[in-house]
Amino acid sequence: MIRSQFVSIVLGTFLVLGFSSAVLAQKAPVKCGPDHAILYKRAVKLLDNAEKKLAAGYTAEAKSQAKEANSLFTILQKECGPQQADRPLTDQEIQQESINQKLAADELAQAERLIKSAEEKQQKAVKIEVTQPDLYRQYQRQAKAEFEQAHKRSIKSEIYALRNQQMVFKWLGK
Repeated sequence: MIRSQFVSIVLGTFLVLGFSSAVLAQKAPVKCGPDHAILYKRAVKLLDNAEKKLAAGYTAEAKSQAKEANSLFTILQKECGPQQADRPLTDQEIQQESINQKLAADELAQAERLIKSAEEKQQKAVKIEVTQPDLYRQYQRQAKAEFEQAHKRSIKSEIYALRNQQMVFKWLGK
């Protein structure tokens, strides 16, 4: 008799603890508010600055700012994504999104072509390093320039992709 009471008490305790921990583990959906608007505005500013830095030739700073903007947009996507899904894009926004996607893909494809070309030039340079030092240096310079150009184009591609995120979440900036 005592044993059956003990078993029922233990089972009841496990049931209550299990149920309460399951309830506590569930989080209420995050509402987008003023904090998210601040994140959005910061991301847009970083994106604008990244574009300016890239145009001015400050590749490392542009990459850093684009990466930070990407992090902020990722947070917005996680926390405001469900609310964004309720807001359909206009025809103009859909068209702009398509243009940005194409531009991003084109920049990325060009970057990949440049990387391939630079790698080929490096291979040629290695083969002639001893026999033709002048041509070797020329190939090395060309390869370096192509690698740098590819890097800039990949950052530009990321900026185009992030412009779509900016457009999707522009309602936060209003």
